Amino acid sequence: MYTLNTINKQEIKKFSLLAQEWWNPYGKFKPLHKFNPTRIEFIRKNVISHFKLTNRYNAPLKNLNILDIGCGGGLLSEPMARMGANVTGIDASQENINVAKIHAKEMGIKINYIKNSPEKLNIKNKFDVVLNMEVIEHVSNLDLFISSCSKILKKNSMMFIATINRTLKSYLQTVIAAEYILKWLPIGTHDWNRFLTPKELEKLSFKYNLIYKNSTGVKFNLFSGKWEKSKNIDVNYISIYIKN
Repeated sequence: MYTLNTINKQEIKKFSLLAQEWWNPYGKFKPLHKFNPTRIEFIRKNVISHFKLTNRYNAPLKNLNILDIGCGGGLLSEPMARMGANVTGIDASQENINVAKIHAKEMGIKINYIKNSPEKLNIKNKFDVVLNMEVIEHVSNLDLFISSCSKILKKNSMMFIATINRTLKSYLQTVIAAEYILKWLPIGTHDWNRFLTPKELEKLSFKYNLIYKNSTGVKFNLFSGKWEKSKNIDVNYISIYIKN
């Protein structure tokens, strides 16, 4: 049964309880801190290529309007702002927004943080880039969520979606191994049944004029202790969609 909003109250409560952990690189969000450099570089490279941005070494994303959905404590919003973008970060958790605002102020970074969800976002200007990074597996009513994202995107703009494939391999790695064995994540962080396959995501997005461009897999290298891009999308993957 569809709800009239995309907020999953149980998921929001779960992450609200962890809000104070966002900027601790050795805390509950340690895997996300390790993942951050890889996803930042992927976003930077593809945005520059798509918009044909040149000679912007100090601020490569200058003047682009970026929306970071499910921004949490601002781990992704802050790097985007440092690269010159005009960043709006939204999250359904007030606790997360509070942490993000305080940290951005401490860092001297200007970011527009709002407690909100995309279907309720009241904006005058649409966005050049929408970031849905590790979000869609935690929302309610995916149709409403994706359609709302499409409405706030400019024509020929970009949407990045990072999520987890629904495969046996992903269940073993992200739920059994990461949560129960290695204790990288709190137990209950992920619900395997909420994961989407790339094809399911592509089909859903197409309904709302979001055209699939490409995907990359992302895997954790146990030897280097770092995340890296991969041709294998059986577990973590990032997809790019262009607003038609």
